[in-house]
Amino acid sequence: MRISGRAVFSLVLAAVAAFAVVSALAWPLKAALFPLVMGIPLCLLALAQLVLDLRGAGRGAAGGPPMDLEPSAGVPPEIARRRTLAVFGWMAGFILLVLFVGFPAAVPLFVFAYLRFQSAAGWGLALVLTAAAWGFFYVLFERVLRFPFEAGLVQTWLGL
Repeated sequence: MRISGRAVFSLVLAAVAAFAVVSALAWPLKAALFPLVMGIPLCLLALAQLVLDLRGAGRGAAGGPPMDLEPSAGVPPEIARRRTLAVFGWMAGFILLVLFVGFPAAVPLFVFAYLRFQSAAGWGLALVLTAAAWGFFYVLFERVLRFPFEAGLVQTWLGL
């Protein structure tokens, strides 16, 4: 059994997740829901990864990882850079949408814009998938969980 940096990382990640779960147990259910839903699977998966790391599983024949994970293999650097900037641009756009119009409006706006302009989906498919995403978001967060979302800056400025 060899203790590697990967094993130490898995142990630290499991400890952080366990701390979050134990801390959240003392909170009201609504406040504890997110840390419990995220922390319990994270802790279990990190512990499973720790066991694999300690047993030496996941090493290839030469003692290295079983495959090379070079994300831009075979892609020219200019195209990889452009794709990376596009991804960060979409993420920044979503954050700005949430800031200005709030989550309930940002989700369908973002899904539609992404499907229509980035993936070049047709109008019909973009509208159907946007409606499905909005319906899922609305039912889960506003009806089932009754999650109170903050108003966006636009609503605040307009007094809505």
